[in-house]
Amino acid sequence: MDLWAAIADGAADESPLWASALLPLAERELTPVFSPLAAERHRLGLETIYEGYLLHYGHPRLFAPPDPDTALLLGDYLYAHGLVRIAGLGDVAAVADLAELISLCAQARAHGSDGDGPAWAASAALLGAGRLDVARDALRLKGDPAPLAELARGLVGDVALAAALAAHRSRVG
Repeated sequence: MDLWAAIADGAADESPLWASALLPLAERELTPVFSPLAAERHRLGLETIYEGYLLHYGHPRLFAPPDPDTALLLGDYLYAHGLVRIAGLGDVAAVADLAELISLCAQARAHGSDGDGPAWAASAALLGAGRLDVARDALRLKGDPAPLAELARGLVGDVALAAALAAHRSRVG
């Protein structure tokens, strides 16, 4: 089963409400955003969580919930399910990084700062490596996403980072 089918089928199997929110196959946008920056084993969990993020803050690729309340609940379900997928790998540090990412991005969104893209990119590239704290603090405390962008750039390069950030901007504005 591919990544997209795993996310869609998992949600549909969990609830008829989530199944009814799925876009028809021909309308789904099966474009990964940050998972290409991550280790293969983390990709499904990361894209599951990112789809939840898009339900909260942007334009999801797989779902079209009928109302904001359903979008919020489905987004929360996908956050939790993505964390469960990562926890199933036994990677406690990666789970902690993703929980921190969700919190940090919610804070950035609440404050209207523009740092969620670099936070996603750096977290994807360094998931579970224990090297994100200082750069996350720069965004959290100073609203400065540059250290996160530099961490990601150093690992994945300019082209991959630019592609991920452009795809992210197209989804969240």
